[in-house]
Amino acid sequence: ATMALHLVKLCVGTDSVACLRARQAARLAGLRAAGESAVLQHPTRHMPRRADEIAGSGSLYWVIKGAIRARQRIVALEAVAGASGDKRCAILLDPAVVETEHRRARPFQGWRYLDGRDAPPDRAGGYPTAEMPAGMVAELRELGLLR
Repeated sequence: ATMALHLVKLCVGTDSVACLRARQAARLAGLRAAGESAVLQHPTRHMPRRADEIAGSGSLYWVIKGAIRARQRIVALEAVAGASGDKRCAILLDPAVVETEHRRARPFQGWRYLDGRDAPPDRAGGYPTAEMPAGMVAELRELGLLR
């Protein structure tokens, strides 16, 4: 079997996985309140040429504060019209945000392909950070005491 093909993208304006989760939960709640279908869509300018290798089996890996830290399964990639009528791509995401082992990533524009062999593994459970204040977690990470 071939390895899945993924996308990696900068998560702009978000400084933690918890912040990403909260932002997406708020977006879903807003869609439901407006009576629209609650589907997470992330817009991007270009449709990946290899979309058929990604949809259904690939994930969108999020770069947060200089490192890949989380992923979401890509349900579908759809061509949509932008505000000015130009062609865009909507990345439809599974709402589950899965934390990954951290992997440094340089800033870049748009998205990049990520081969399955190069994708960081999902983070094992057992990190007590969910119960810890965010400031403490950040400080422990800065000190190198948490990954």
